[in-house]
Amino acid sequence: MLVRVPRLLTPEDVAHMRDRLASSDWVDGKVTAGAQSATAKRNLQVPENSPVARELGELILQRLGRNELFTSAALPLRVFPPLFNRYDAGMKFDTHIDNSIRFVPGAPIRVRTDLSATLFLTAPEDYDGGELVIEDTYGEQRVKLPAGDMVLYPATSRHRVNPITRGSRWASFFWIQSMVRDDGQRALLFDLDNAIQSLRKKDGESAEAVQLTGIYHNLVRRWAEA
Repeated sequence: MLVRVPRLLTPEDVAHMRDRLASSDWVDGKVTAGAQSATAKRNLQVPENSPVARELGELILQRLGRNELFTSAALPLRVFPPLFNRYDAGMKFDTHIDNSIRFVPGAPIRVRTDLSATLFLTAPEDYDGGELVIEDTYGEQRVKLPAGDMVLYPATSRHRVNPITRGSRWASFFWIQSMVRDDGQRALLFDLDNAIQSLRKKDGESAEAVQLTGIYHNLVRRWAEA
């Protein structure tokens, strides 16, 4: 399931982040790559322990906590602290699959990577190339979103970032451990939640809406790890 979360960040949020990141140190992105992806990765990254990364990561977590679409699609249990990367001209990230487990730096916490997230911080007209290409059951999905928009997709997916041919592409990326591990089950719950919300807008708290809400929560009880 691939879900676009529009306007997670306001234009003011994006401008603030870009201003803070512009004055940050950038290091080789291989510092957070696994054995396989390290050979495929060519980009820059703000160090995980950077005060700027932590400050901006907290802002993203606040915005995620208030976003109903993200909550419905991800059913998050844990969110890995957001990281920040940059692709300049000639940089790319060849096809890879994200590590299954991430260890939170400085804390005895492990995050199972059920979902991957990319939050775009550069307007698409400001760079050429740099598409996030995700391989799923419907073929290749090419993603290049406005600054402030985010895409969620299964971390089991093969994906890549196409080479940058002009400009620079900045983004935040992170992973989510969902309460519902199985992507198919999450997709069913997401579709059901959307149907319930549409029914409520049309008919209010009808008997059908109440019944479907009960079914939704009983399925969450059956499938969720809390």
